[in-house]
Amino acid sequence: MIEVTRMNDTKITVNAELIETVEETPDTVITLTTGKKFIVKESRQEIKNRVILYKKEIFFAESA
Repeated sequence: MIEVTRMNDTKITVNAELIETVEETPDTVITLTTGKKFIVKESRQEIKNRVILYKKEIFFAESA
């Protein structure tokens, strides 16, 4: 799960495993595999970095 900020400054937690696409149009839009979309303040690169960090945390937790 990764935390992101909606345009109204509310924080939400998104299941990183369900992210299908992230695009900047210029706002950052996260589209889930369910079809649900979120417009967030973070950049596409920041979302990518958070997903990578999440995956590393999961991988190391499983191998410990």
